[in-house]
Amino acid sequence: MITNTFQLQPRYGEVDQMGYVYHANYVIYCHQARNELLRKLGVDEIVLEDNHIILPVISFDIKYKKPAHFDERISIKTIIREMPNTRFNFEFEITNEQNTLLITAKSTVVFADKQSRLPKRIPEFIKNKLNSEFLS
Repeated sequence: MITNTFQLQPRYGEVDQMGYVYHANYVIYCHQARNELLRKLGVDEIVLEDNHIILPVISFDIKYKKPAHFDERISIKTIIREMPNTRFNFEFEITNEQNTLLITAKSTVVFADKQSRLPKRIPEFIKNKLNSEFLS
C-alpha cells in the first residue's frame, strides 16, 4: 500500500452560504492530493505528458460525512492499495484538525495514449516506480 497526506486550508471562495466547503470542491482537493502523491513518486503531470500519457477519470465516488469550513486545515490522505494494470485506483480520506473523518472517496483513472486517447497498460517506468514503493 502506498499513502501520502496532503494538507490545505479552504479559501473563502470555496465555501457556500452556510459556511461549508462547496461539495464539488472536494473533487478538486482529491485531484490535487492525487497529483501530489504522483509527484512524490516521480510521475507528475509533466513526466506523463513527456511520455504521451494522460490519466482521464472514468469514475469518482464520494461519501460526505461532515462539512469542512473556511480556513480550517484539512488533511487529504491518498491511498493506492494495488498495482494498477490499465485502471489506476485511488482512495481518499479527508479529515480535519480534530482527526474527524469528513469525506471518503474513490477515484479510478485509466492510462491512455495522449494522441489516440485509447487505453493502455501501465507503462513500465511507472510500474517500476510503484513497485519500489510497494516493496519498501
